[in-house]
Amino acid sequence: MAQQLDLLKIAQEEQKGDLFKLLDGIYKRSAVKPAGYPDAIIWEGGDAAGGVKPVAHAFTDMFALNGTLMALDVLGLPFLGVPMMAQFRHDSKLVSLEWFGKLDYIALKWSTAGDFMVNEGGKKVVVNGKSANAPLRTAAGVYCNVRPYGGITSIRFMPGLPYSQDRKKFGVDPKTGVIHSEMNTPGVRMAYAARLFLKMVHETRQIGRVATKPTQAQEDAVNAGILRWLLQGTKFELKRRYAVDAYAEHKANVDAIVALLPKDFKAGMENWGGEIHEHISDTNFGILLHDMYQQRKAVVYASDLDGDRLTDLMADGPDVLRGWGQKVLDHVKAGADINKVWKDMGFTMTNGKDMTSVMYRMQGEPIFEQTLGSADAMLLRLLAGDETVGGEKQPYDPRIHFVLINEAYKAANPGNRELARWLDAQLETFDKIYSGHRPRYIDGYNKLKEAIKPWGK
Repeated sequence: MAQQLDLLKIAQEEQKGDLFKLLDGIYKRSAVKPAGYPDAIIWEGGDAAGGVKPVAHAFTDMFALNGTLMALDVLGLPFLGVPMMAQFRHDSKLVSLEWFGKLDYIALKWSTAGDFMVNEGGKKVVVNGKSANAPLRTAAGVYCNVRPYGGITSIRFMPGLPYSQDRKKFGVDPKTGVIHSEMNTPGVRMAYAARLFLKMVHETRQIGRVATKPTQAQEDAVNAGILRWLLQGTKFELKRRYAVDAYAEHKANVDAIVALLPKDFKAGMENWGGEIHEHISDTNFGILLHDMYQQRKAVVYASDLDGDRLTDLMADGPDVLRGWGQKVLDHVKAGADINKVWKDMGFTMTNGKDMTSVMYRMQGEPIFEQTLGSADAMLLRLLAGDETVGGEKQPYDPRIHFVLINEAYKAANPGNRELARWLDAQLETFDKIYSGHRPRYIDGYNKLKEAIKPWGK
């Protein structure tokens, strides 16, 4: 068997040791540096056989770190690793977010607990930047994330937070396009997100649903205005519309942002077309459920705040629909299991844990992102020596690491059919090992190492 990583030792060093020293002993420092950061710490590993381009991985905390190192070791794919652990981010004032955000590679980042506690001068404090999501998006130039789930695709404009109610504070800076209010919203990124939404509606021919609140939040009034400006001169059909044309109402502010866009920003859009429905964001939550059970495919555009709620509903909705379906089946005494009926009817959504997210940036390749939820508590159970809590809990399921790696490496290496086939085969191997009774974490790692021949070997 190939040399093993001591995953338990890595977890222990992260909690009470020198994780940097340990990782330096496992991986070599890379010559690859993000532009403008010659002192950046980047690790590298894996095998680039067949010209496979690496993916940049954020080395964060708990199972987000441990599961990543485990999966990369099993698969042997080439990678770049950026230190993003909470304590290091805190001590270095978030400098590694700049390193990660400026690397011109497809990247993979995990969202972990927002209230991570770190040491500062002998006392415990909440980590600077919390989960690091917001500052990373700013550093990386992220303008939206795309989350497909079943027939619904959510496009969430980031970092747009429509909170502003104070007209006195409101305005658009003509030099930067930043919408000044209680929050500062980058209008140029807003325009890129809205254009991507229209592009996806055009290419997929799915229903385009706009979920904003222009009557309540002034940022969203500008948002709606940008969208109306983009629709001008296209073949899109506005099936349902707001009572007021937000571009006409907020023309000066929208034009201030438009003036900062590339001159060819709308090039080719004259041939784009599709069906657009403008909704108040809250209405979209109900419509989404109808789209789900009727298997109506739709692309939904929302701001950061409402997009977060929307994806939560996308994740939770299928469980509600299945629960209701089982009640109906039981009532009519059908003797059928809703889970089988669900699959037979062509529904693919499970429980939201397999919902992937891709963040698009103004410059550079996209960032694949996923939330691990309770993975922090799970690693602490592993460290305590009882990962099943006396048989009450399931061991950690690292499948999402392999799923996201599958997608990220395919995106980083388009057209590499040999790699794509190999990635799919390894995911099938994983599913065979983890089907039925889930193995304990270290046991599962050992079984994967025995069953999978690493890339390039």
